[in-house]
Amino acid sequence: MRLSARNQIQGTVTEVNTGAVTTTVKVELAGGDVVTSSITKEAADELGVALGGKVTIVVKASDVLLATD
Repeated sequence: MRLSARNQIQGTVTEVNTGAVTTTVKVELAGGDVVTSSITKEAADELGVALGGKVTIVVKASDVLLATD
């Protein structure tokens, strides 16, 4: 699949928490950082998201906010 989004990061699924409607997926990146994605249960099922699976994180946002104390 080809996408116009340029922020694509490869990783490995390290945790999958499935709720009634939403599935939270933790993905470990090559450097050890972890990114958490919240997707619908239906999407997770259709994609076959599973522990140890290789996935691509696609980040597409118009704003990135930062905060400090």
